[in-house]
Amino acid sequence: MDNRFEFIEKNGLMEGTRIIVDKETGVQYLLAHWTNIGGLTVLVDKDGKPLLDPRYAK
Repeated sequence: MDNRFEFIEKNGLMEGTRIIVDKETGVQYLLAHWTNIGGLTVLVDKDGKPLLDPRYAK
């Protein structure tokens, strides 16, 4: 599991946000974190389907 996720954007919308990709599925996530709190959510397109990184999408 150590290599399953890749940071693809470390300079996100604001400090404390990261975009990561699941290399097994290609699904992209937004990770937001501040001090001791945070959240993770899937990024979706205009139709509500998960955004996929074409390098990993199957």
